[in-house]
Amino acid sequence: MKKIISILISFLILGVIYLRIDVSKLLKVFGNADMVWLFASLAMVVPLTLFTSWRLQQLMPRPGSLGFIESNKLILVACVLNLVLPSKMGDIAKAWCMRDRGLVSGGLALSLVIFEKTCDMLSLLLWCAFGLIVYARKDALFWGMTLTVTVCLALGILLLGSTRFANFFFELNQRFAPARAKVKLAKLKESWSEMHGYFWGSKSKLATVLLTSVFIWFLHLLQIWMFILALKASTPFLTNLALAPLSILAGLLPLTFAGVGTRDAALIFFYGPFFPAPVAAALGMLCTSRYIVPALAGAPFASEYLHPLKETNPDKVPVQRA
Repeated sequence: MKKIISILISFLILGVIYLRIDVSKLLKVFGNADMVWLFASLAMVVPLTLFTSWRLQQLMPRPGSLGFIESNKLILVACVLNLVLPSKMGDIAKAWCMRDRGLVSGGLALSLVIFEKTCDMLSLLLWCAFGLIVYARKDALFWGMTLTVTVCLALGILLLGSTRFANFFFELNQRFAPARAKVKLAKLKESWSEMHGYFWGSKSKLATVLLTSVFIWFLHLLQIWMFILALKASTPFLTNLALAPLSILAGLLPLTFAGVGTRDAALIFFYGPFFPAPVAAALGMLCTSRYIVPALAGAPFASEYLHPLKETNPDKVPVQRA
């Protein structure tokens, strides 16, 4: 039911957007697009997938336990599931796939995925904070967003770097959370503690994964800037480091289907000073392709990994120690 509601909200927002812009101008934007830049920007999905897969290999406790091809398959299948499951649950399903294939224990698999997603979010916030700090057109709204993003980045770093602070954070949230949420928070706290013990035990592995994550998100934001060039529009690259992450963060709000609608509206709003709404709407469609293209690439492998999950309810899987 929630999925249907999110799809309806996405269509509603898109309907409002396309009623307010001239659709013929939107089609003209694509008709005038630079095909070389368009192909190059869409092809960025290849290095992005390869680097993300290599990072997943580095997360494994035993070197060589996860092959590069299988790592790529896991990343692509997670992209498939993220399109159809709420709240990026495809990444959680990836953890159970690794467990079912005997790569890691259930508890450690969940810890690895939590760490991977934490690195992604911190890297996105890092580039966003940097872009907002150097962004010249800051009004009260942008100053507020700069402060909010910086505080969230600092909170994330504390959660990742301090076991004491992490325990305090989870215990505080458990105290005020509803009964059902308390159980989930308790499991998350346990996985987070295991993640701390695993990664801080190898600082070289920690540094490798963190630096790779920052680079991966640089490539993500570079791809969006290349989309802008493909549409024959212009935005300073450093400005794009602020505006693109803000739009991505808007798409992460649990309101719409895969961020469609909220992300498009954010792109039109934030990039308004640099190019007209039809171009921003076209950019929104290209940004959506960032999620669809890898999902299509992962579709042929989905049944190979999803069959064991049909017989397992992840919520009932006991957390095991590595």
